[in-house]
Amino acid sequence: MVKFLKSLGHDESGATAVEYGLIVALIFLAAVGAVQSFGTETIATWNNIETAVVAVTGA
Repeated sequence: MVKFLKSLGHDESGATAVEYGLIVALIFLAAVGAVQSFGTETIATWNNIETAVVAVTGA
């Protein structure tokens, strides 16, 4: 049992997969943040256009 636990402690075969998983998760979070920011800016732009069109047309 002790031999198994020592070998398990030295086994690094899954460590790379975990590291890649963490990197992918961080990239995903950054992408979500960027898309959310872009969406907020786009909505604000369209709201400004709507306000301008309503002001010009008087609708």
